[in-house]
Amino acid sequence: MPPDMTHSNFCNGIRYKHLVLIDTLARTRNMHTAATSMSLSQPALSKMLRDLEDQFGFALFERLSRSMPPTELGDYVVRYAQSVLAESQQFVDQVNRLRKGGHGLIRVGGIFAATALVLPQAIAAIKARSPLLSIEVVEHSSDHLLTMLEQNRLDIMIGRFTEDRFSQMFNYQPLEPEPFCLVVNNDHPLSQLVSTPLSTLGDWPWVLYPVGTPIRDRLEQAFRVAGISTPADSVETISMPMFLQLLQSAPMIAMLPRSMVATQLASGQLKALHSPLYLPALEYGVVTRKDESLSAPARAFVDILREGVWNRREEQSTAEGR
Repeated sequence: MPPDMTHSNFCNGIRYKHLVLIDTLARTRNMHTAATSMSLSQPALSKMLRDLEDQFGFALFERLSRSMPPTELGDYVVRYAQSVLAESQQFVDQVNRLRKGGHGLIRVGGIFAATALVLPQAIAAIKARSPLLSIEVVEHSSDHLLTMLEQNRLDIMIGRFTEDRFSQMFNYQPLEPEPFCLVVNNDHPLSQLVSTPLSTLGDWPWVLYPVGTPIRDRLEQAFRVAGISTPADSVETISMPMFLQLLQSAPMIAMLPRSMVATQLASGQLKALHSPLYLPALEYGVVTRKDESLSAPARAFVDILREGVWNRREEQSTAEGR
């Protein structure tokens, strides 16, 4: 077994171009394509990879006939390379903004329920204080955003853990519970019922979140508790525009966070079904990397998020007490 790599050897031997090679080959999984992307000859790239693997003391990529996937250890090195490259790009972008009079950058990822209300309100509030602050927003499912946060492509995520292991990697500050509702268009036959029997829910097509997402897990749990099967006639998507279009175009049912369809419910485009199906709320919060300090603008943004949720709770409590 080769001797362990020391930090000094690593810093002296690993160059930026090596990180680009690792990232490029991990994405393309093809030596010729990677060489073309890096404007190198294939022999030159092959030699660089061999020298790099000698430096590490183990193979980074498998040599298969049609592909070069990362080895188990190589996959760990790939994640490191991608994180460093993303951080370097962020640094360059930030320096350029500051030179032009900018005042910082926040990269925020949010699940669809958060981007419906919580995130826009917080963005408006912090932009009122810091008009030149740049904010990049990514809207996606929690699993995708967690990967982006791990790769240092986000500073803050508004969502939830999809696996227990993420609690070892990230900090979590709860924001609020996310209530759900079953919705249909206002022409759907079920919309005319005072209460929708459980037995009829499976008779109609559904629009569902994909398997493995927290919302889908919550729905399947509700079906199990009710003793009914997950609908076989279904379309799976994470696209909110697709949810709304399908609901408007066909007699379909969907379980969605109430905040995401509040406008459509208020206008009468959609109607919430009253059903004995138990749909407990699902909490979401602010997720950040452990052992890494947020920038001053990012800390201010998190404070505004929490303050906004608190104020909304107070307003709701006051309204309910009248």
